[in-house]
Amino acid sequence: MSFKIALAGNPNSGKTTLFNTLTGSNQFVGNWPGVTVEKKEGRLKGYREVKIIDLPGIYSLSPYTMEEVIARNYLIEERPDVILNIIDGTNLERNLYLTTQLAELGIPVVVAINMMDIVNKNGDIIDLKKLGEAVGCEVAAISALRGTGIKEAVKKAVNAAEKNKFNAVHIFNEKLENIIADIAARIDISVTEEQKRFYAIKLFERDSQVLQSMSNVPDVKDIIETTEKEMDDDSESIIINERYNYISSVINSCCKKKKKLKLSLSDKIDRVVTNRWLAIPIFMAVMFIVYYISVTTVGTWAADWVNDGLFGEGWNVFGISVPGIPTIMEAGLEAFGTAQYLNSLILDGIVAGVGAVLGFVPQMLVLFAFLAFLEACGYMSRIAFIMDRIFRKFGLSGKSFIPMLIGSGCGVPGIMASRTIENEHDRRMTVITTTFIPCGAKLPIIALIAGALFDGAGWVAVSAYFIGVAAIVVSGIILKKMKMFSGNPAPFVMELPSYHFPTAGNIFRSMWERGWSFIKKAGTVILLAAVLIWFLQGFGFEDGFGMVEDMNNSILAKIGGIIAPVFAPLGWGDWKAAVAAVTGLVAKENIVGTFGILYGGFDEMAEDGYQIWSNLAMDFTKLSAYSYLVFNLLCAPCFAAIGAIKREMNNAKWTWFAIGYQCVFAYAVSLCIFQLGKLFSDGSFGIGTAAAIIIVIVFAYLLFRPYKEKDKINDKTKNVWSINRKVM
Repeated sequence: MSFKIALAGNPNSGKTTLFNTLTGSNQFVGNWPGVTVEKKEGRLKGYREVKIIDLPGIYSLSPYTMEEVIARNYLIEERPDVILNIIDGTNLERNLYLTTQLAELGIPVVVAINMMDIVNKNGDIIDLKKLGEAVGCEVAAISALRGTGIKEAVKKAVNAAEKNKFNAVHIFNEKLENIIADIAARIDISVTEEQKRFYAIKLFERDSQVLQSMSNVPDVKDIIETTEKEMDDDSESIIINERYNYISSVINSCCKKKKKLKLSLSDKIDRVVTNRWLAIPIFMAVMFIVYYISVTTVGTWAADWVNDGLFGEGWNVFGISVPGIPTIMEAGLEAFGTAQYLNSLILDGIVAGVGAVLGFVPQMLVLFAFLAFLEACGYMSRIAFIMDRIFRKFGLSGKSFIPMLIGSGCGVPGIMASRTIENEHDRRMTVITTTFIPCGAKLPIIALIAGALFDGAGWVAVSAYFIGVAAIVVSGIILKKMKMFSGNPAPFVMELPSYHFPTAGNIFRSMWERGWSFIKKAGTVILLAAVLIWFLQGFGFEDGFGMVEDMNNSILAKIGGIIAPVFAPLGWGDWKAAVAAVTGLVAKENIVGTFGILYGGFDEMAEDGYQIWSNLAMDFTKLSAYSYLVFNLLCAPCFAAIGAIKREMNNAKWTWFAIGYQCVFAYAVSLCIFQLGKLFSDGSFGIGTAAAIIIVIVFAYLLFRPYKEKDKINDKTKNVWSINRKVM
């Protein structure tokens, strides 16, 4: 018999970790029908007939965010066989609030109390039997991180689904229970008996989403107004207070917390890393270490080993010579006696282009491992909290930093993560600016420029990250002062999980998923782009159409010559650099692949995996190279990310505005870097320098001009309800 188990829980409750453990590789990601919120489904390992649905992390079933609406609609309309409610055992009160709502849906619920290892370590005691009796459902103790208790929780969920008996729900005070019963009695048969309590409570709360979903809405206005007058409070607040009164009684009877005379380790760490004065310097130091190790030391050593061996002359292992891919491919092609153009395609096109990109995989894996560790241990949540202080001063919410953290791996999920932002203005602004943060695909560009022009200096990679942050802050200030983005930032509420060491398995899984996504792109999009670039740079019309001896006579050179003058004021007006920047729109890694073909080729790569660096350095100065790096970090992202922007904006005009703003902003910043850099380094002054000075003046005006007071007052009124709801 097949079952559907829905995983529901608060953000940071360990739900995703549990989902990955339960499904392994038997999962797929899509979008919920009609919307773009991520949908995760999978099959339970060992039980193909059991489907696991990972609902978005939510705090309640009230319709304030897209995630809450999607989760509630799925539970009401699809009605899974059982809900496995994951609860953070270190914060029962906050998590049980959702449990009380799930129990009202008329669907069997099993509660899985996660992080029990931390609960036990803290010396706290949770009586599972009493808790189960109080909430009216089976309760299991688990640790998703360590994999303990999971089988028992799943077994209880399957048993609950087989029995198909929904839970005995909590009871509010007698007066409120009578009111709910009166409302339920007015609901007709279009609502099933087991769902009437849920609908009655939502009608009492004046839930507009429920009113729209009901075919026949009963008139309960008299009951609501009478109750609000008697209790001197609005109906939603009455229900909220009753829920927390019930939860407090449950916790008092089922949970004994050890009296803590001393601060916990997490509290002690937070006193330092979230300190008003130390937080930002510590964050900068952490990111410096991450990028220094990833790009300059360990990552570079690993990349050297791969480039010199796999894509170079090969390795010498215990006196045995192991040839690299270029040598093997060349020998194979010679043995088959293939044509010259085919040799060039494979060696100078595919091997040189794709190999130049794949050579940076070790550095990316090191970076992804660090990011996975920082996310899993709980530090990244603190960064969002820290950045909220800064972002709020510039018109953005700390919620805007969450997509940016995710975007450090890949811009697409980073853009999609903006859905959690309730304020539409903030959400659009976040979509526009998220890709300023260097994603994994931009790391090869950073590493290439740092290695070729700056001797692998660690500050280049670190500065690239913080230029992205600065671009977001500056854009936030400028855009927020425009009428279409004006208003107060959305309130930011976030749980800070206790610090803990993540398991090696979870770090490896996260690192491999991100790394494998990059490798697959190299084998598809980048491969096709490399073939196209090879063809365009290898063929031309010297003596009729055919292969050319001089690359400057190729089709690609002619195309590049047309667009190159546009970038000349930025310091890189050579057609090769211009063409590489344009190919980066397909996939940012293509920039490195294009350079691999135009500046490398098989002959150089076979001799030295990094010969491309010395060739590249001949066409760039340090100043022009840094200008090139900044432009490609800030300009429009790859096609996949542009597609994500289009889906999130759901409007062609907004999509083009986002792309246009990113490109103009990148061009302006790069122009200022190069032109003002020349002014300060050698005193040269020209039209480009004058343009850069004008841009700086315009930026200064946009940054420091005051907000319009009218817009602020109007928006304050609009956001009062949202702020009150979150604080409550």
